[in-house]
Amino acid sequence: MSDEHRPINSEDQETDAQSVEAQDGDGLESESRRTFIKTATIATGAAAVGAFGDGVMHELDLVKPAHAAEGGIEGTPIAGKWWPSRWGEGDQTGSTNHMTPEVALDAVSLIKKGKVYSLGRVYEYGMPLFGQRVFALRIPGAPTGGAFGKNQIIWHDEILTTEIGQVGTQFDGLAHIGARVGEAGDLSQEVFYNGYTTKDLHNNDADMGSTAGAYGLQALGMEHVKPFFCRGILFDVMSLKGRMLDKGEEITVADLQACLERQGMSEADITEGSACMWRTGWGEELWMKDNARFNSGEPGIGVGAAEWLAAKGISVGAADVWAIECVPNPDPNLAFPVHQIFLPKNGIHILENVRLDHLANDGVYKFAFIFSTLPIKGATGSPGNPIAVV
Repeated sequence: MSDEHRPINSEDQETDAQSVEAQDGDGLESESRRTFIKTATIATGAAAVGAFGDGVMHELDLVKPAHAAEGGIEGTPIAGKWWPSRWGEGDQTGSTNHMTPEVALDAVSLIKKGKVYSLGRVYEYGMPLFGQRVFALRIPGAPTGGAFGKNQIIWHDEILTTEIGQVGTQFDGLAHIGARVGEAGDLSQEVFYNGYTTKDLHNNDADMGSTAGAYGLQALGMEHVKPFFCRGILFDVMSLKGRMLDKGEEITVADLQACLERQGMSEADITEGSACMWRTGWGEELWMKDNARFNSGEPGIGVGAAEWLAAKGISVGAADVWAIECVPNPDPNLAFPVHQIFLPKNGIHILENVRLDHLANDGVYKFAFIFSTLPIKGATGSPGNPIAVV
């Protein structure tokens, strides 16, 4: 096995730390950094275990495991063959194919005041996390490096341990969600966007074995996502209802249409390539205030609304909750069906845990939406700070 694909073990980590020491030439500083590097992963793992002890509900407890005896995916929103995509066999870009000069110029036409709204949440310890995901940031050394030169320069670095595209404000790429369409264990029957399979994504060749996927997916990675510069549409469902929505409450097509009417808009405002967002109140009322309730389920769109939006050719669906869809689903046999309708079936991206209250408070329902993901090759998602401009 080549060094490029050799798994990292504890001896590797110590060797790396010794290499840092040799390069720095400062014994005390280097020893501190080496100790940090050797212990950071262990500490992070312990934190993850401690955060999810007995008696803590995981979001996955809200959905049922698959049951082959129930007929597979037949009769579900993901039944049938959804590939090749509208953009042709081999496409890995999905809905960001909509990002054309015409779409960008339409977005520019919505900018009248030059006011910019940040839609991203702060990435910090204590924010709500799905399941057993982890967010741990460490600053090695105090400071990390220096002092050097007559000018005595010093600096700080950071080490971040996390599912980089699946915590906080998070953007779901096309490799994040798929569906098993055949027998369990057959990787060619686990299908993602445009017919790519688990076997394709992990490229399990004889030399690399099953470890290939550990070094990044071989298709549908974040490097294929184009920057977003398009029309943004807000559905202020919280104001429509006059309250924060309830866990498991489904936002229907009728709700979205009622939001448009209340906001002085029509379905014609949802142009192809638009980024559509729905405000439930869940984020502003519960984020970092009642994380247990925030993670206990959520309101969001249902299957009907997802299919309605997909038919309009939106580029991304976003919400102030952690999964954009109602959880648990009204049909207890379905697990996150909106994710499947958007990502594998239609190539529509998903943006979760966005802030929307300031847009609603200012009566901003149409805006220029701007967002560029991190082009991490082989990654399933991206963090970031999307913005709205009016």
